Amino acid sequence: MARELIVEADGGSRGNPGPAGYGAVVLDPASGEALAEAAEFIGTATNNVAEYKGLLAGLRAAHALDPEAAVHVRMDSKLVVEQMSGRWKIKHPDMKPLAAAAAAVFPPGRVTYEWIPRSRNKHADRLANEAMDAGKRGKQWEPRDSRAALAGPADAAPARSAAARAADAAAEAAEAAESGPSAAAPPVGWGAPDLGVPATFVLLRHGETALTPEKRFSGSGGTDPELSAAGRRQAEATAAALAARGTVQAVVSSPLRRCQETAGTIAARLGLDVRVEDGLRETDFGAWEGLTFAEVRERHPDDLDAWLRSAKAAPTGGGESFAAVARRVAVTRDKLIARYAGRTVLLVTHVTPIKTLVRLALGAPPESLFRMELSAASLSAVAYYADGNASVRLLNDTSHLR
Repeated sequence: MARELIVEADGGSRGNPGPAGYGAVVLDPASGEALAEAAEFIGTATNNVAEYKGLLAGLRAAHALDPEAAVHVRMDSKLVVEQMSGRWKIKHPDMKPLAAAAAAVFPPGRVTYEWIPRSRNKHADRLANEAMDAGKRGKQWEPRDSRAALAGPADAAPARSAAARAADAAAEAAEAAESGPSAAAPPVGWGAPDLGVPATFVLLRHGETALTPEKRFSGSGGTDPELSAAGRRQAEATAAALAARGTVQAVVSSPLRRCQETAGTIAARLGLDVRVEDGLRETDFGAWEGLTFAEVRERHPDDLDAWLRSAKAAPTGGGESFAAVARRVAVTRDKLIARYAGRTVLLVTHVTPIKTLVRLALGAPPESLFRMELSAASLSAVAYYADGNASVRLLNDTSHLR
């Protein structure tokens, strides 16, 4: 199976045409890790030229990492996404050679394209602005320290001015009007009030294990416990409730045993297969695995205090921070939204991934993770629309267990 890579790219022009630059990042789809970055000040150019140059740089960076990879490109330029997907014609003479160069980096069929709102393209947007800022000072962009460059999904990126954003939108609208969509497929969501059927994630926390009633830390770095007898009953009750509703069209599970057992019970009842997604695994709690909160407080008080204060602090012994989990979950969310567009999918996962998906949908701060309750075998739900907005529809419902 070909390795998967994600490319996020952006470009901007301060003046349109004016001083311009691009940014691109190659991401690992499972971990969200930034594998490569590229950015450059390109002198005076239009916004659309900068966007295309960002795409080209991102694809070349991905090719340098793995020329056999399957690449999924995410950009906030509807123009570039629609043209490279073949749904809009390319008429502008400056666009044609850039589009041809981008199409030639990988063989046909190995690159897919997805439009995302600017709010979900912060990493590439930051790189593009850094390149333009460097150009303003008469210098070329230089990469930051690799650790500082890994911005999480909640991290702020330098924002363009309102005038610059308006110029970007006007430029894309003008180029879109000139190019026009092809007759074969009208552009989806371009100025239409109807955003269509959302991708809906029904989020199920797995059933109980022996560790659940004792409230012990149980993540991806522990013993990988199986469901208890109570957990198996919870899975059966959930399966019956979801079968009665008849809305779930696919089942995706964390790779951990308790989730796969829960998912398997439900999928068998619904007549569906289970797809395993590594990005849905629980946090690795390091040396805290199997301990109660009181035991961690006694043995690792300073590390626990730091963990409670900051999403960037990791559990003792090489555990995973909430910030790292958020990066991983955000990448997984985006991949699943693209795969299950317009469908209702059951995600069988854990406390931290579910709380993270809800937090990101609400735009809530990391500390909100400590203010949500998620019972074993509880159901939550988030809907994701074509314009990038999300709607939390349910949280911690256990009525099907009563």
